[in-house]
Amino acid sequence: MTPPETPGSSDSPFSDLERPPLNATSLRRALVREGSLWTSLDVVASTGSTNSDLVARAATTAEGAVLVAEEQTSARGRLDRRWSAPARSGIYVSVLLRPDVPAERLGWLPLLAGVAVATALSRTAGVDTALKWPNDLLLTVKGEERKAVGILAERADTPEGADVPGVVLGIGINVSLREDELPTPNAGSLLLAGALTTDRDPILRAVLRSIEHWYVTWRDADGDPAASGIQAAYAAGCATLGRNVRAELPGDRALVGEAVAVDGDGRLILATADGVQQPVGAGDIVHLRPATAGPDAPSGSGGE
Repeated sequence: MTPPETPGSSDSPFSDLERPPLNATSLRRALVREGSLWTSLDVVASTGSTNSDLVARAATTAEGAVLVAEEQTSARGRLDRRWSAPARSGIYVSVLLRPDVPAERLGWLPLLAGVAVATALSRTAGVDTALKWPNDLLLTVKGEERKAVGILAERADTPEGADVPGVVLGIGINVSLREDELPTPNAGSLLLAGALTTDRDPILRAVLRSIEHWYVTWRDADGDPAASGIQAAYAAGCATLGRNVRAELPGDRALVGEAVAVDGDGRLILATADGVQQPVGAGDIVHLRPATAGPDAPSGSGGE
């Protein structure tokens, strides 16, 4: 019996047996159920950006909608960076959330997602993970820290008459990319990090269940990062803390210092050479050598 093609795809999803398609029916059965955060789950063969698609229909979509693409052709990261990857080589998923928490605590959502994804990948794929502030996830490949997960949070329209803002949270995970398929030399994948599995179905289930756990806990704590445990969990898994870093800030400015904390607003606190503790709320962070290393120690990898 010839397997059916994915709707909307001109190629059979079985053309690459090492990268089988996601099983949408099985995913819905496992995740979309009474009492769950997830209210719908759609898998499409290809789209420009799952985040853009979900943002566009957010005003008429219930919280908990999940959109997954086998391939993204116009994927966007932070600072509107563009990237692409072979079909079915990664997990490209966006979810719609409507957190009823104080607006000033919404900045914790991408950090929360980082904790959730790190937890899921460690448990399911057996890889060591490290968070890079604010919302990247690093894996160790050939002794180097490489970015394998990107997270992007975007505001979305709310239904008419609703007060709670919508947020679309997008997550991209490099799963089975080989060295010659990586978008940049600093990128990595679960495959290259020696993962126990690159089966995307159980990995995606684990990621969404982990997001649900952390999100509900944080939301029920009124978005309080300390009371929900998210601030401590993030700090425990953050490779940026304790290192010398360069913060590349808006306006072509840069700040160098030791990353000493993540504060209650999710900002990175840098201790600079002049003894000032400076909060950084936005910007690119480049990992330099560890803060405790001697002057001749080699610089650590990382950065985007």
